[in-house]
Amino acid sequence: MNSWYFSHLVLIQSTFISFLLALSIQVPLRAGVFSFAGVGSYAIGAYAAAILTIRAQVAPVLAIGAGILVAAVAGWLLALLVARLSGLYLGMATISFALFLGVLATNGGELTGGATGLYGAISTLTTTHVVVVSVLVALLLAASERGAYGRRVDAVREDPHLAVSLGIDVTRVRRRVFVVSGALGACAGGMNSLLRTTVSPETVGFHLVVTALTMIIVGGALSWAGAAIGAVVFTWLPSVLQFVGEWQLVVYGVVVAAAAVWVPGGLLGLVQDRWHRWQVRRRRIPAEGATAPVADVPADAEQQLAALGGPAAEARP
Repeated sequence: MNSWYFSHLVLIQSTFISFLLALSIQVPLRAGVFSFAGVGSYAIGAYAAAILTIRAQVAPVLAIGAGILVAAVAGWLLALLVARLSGLYLGMATISFALFLGVLATNGGELTGGATGLYGAISTLTTTHVVVVSVLVALLLAASERGAYGRRVDAVREDPHLAVSLGIDVTRVRRRVFVVSGALGACAGGMNSLLRTTVSPETVGFHLVVTALTMIIVGGALSWAGAAIGAVVFTWLPSVLQFVGEWQLVVYGVVVAAAAVWVPGGLLGLVQDRWHRWQVRRRRIPAEGATAPVADVPADAEQQLAALGGPAAEARP
């Protein structure tokens, strides 16, 4: 067991980092906000953690926490800036935000390391820390999907106009998801840069948008569990597909296309649908040997019906 764990340690770490990155896209999508700002926040967290660790030798919790704080504030300001946008226009605006940060990192000079990035961000961050943070985040998001708050978010996604008529502050909900998305993306980026001890513009590029969106499409966009499923599938899929050699990208694309066409709710939605159908079928099948109770019909039922003003019974032979 230990040999398997250490030989797959990088994949295990990448699974949890990818999970947090996917959540930074899933949280806005669940509220009906088509935003990729979490990828830009990933860059903020990665560079903030690396810079503070290399330049100031601060503790990992402070380095990552600073990136989370900056990304959360940036998410709030971005929410104010794109408040009137929605759909594809909002998606393009948030992708531009991520690309802008990539250009800024490339041209950041000595602060960001330029095109080569930063190296030597060595810290005491371990896999255990990453797992604990990921589990806590999953528990918090699972709680937010239930109860009154979860219903408000669902209402904002399904029908914003109806949500407003019910007294829900749609604007506030959308701003909150931008902040949460920024915090999650920065947390993922900060932990990844400290685990890998390096960060560069290539590691925070547009490919992260594709990766995160792919995980959400295959896993499911309406729950944190969908992001977890997508992270596991697409972190471990390349190692599983090693036997196909240079055809890996083709198989990868076919899997994503098939999921988008035949499983629009993701793997999580498919499982939930199957479970619901099984539950309904089980309720419809009567218990073995049970018979439906037969109501006793009183002899003078027709007289009672007539007394109550019911229709007169037909004469019997």
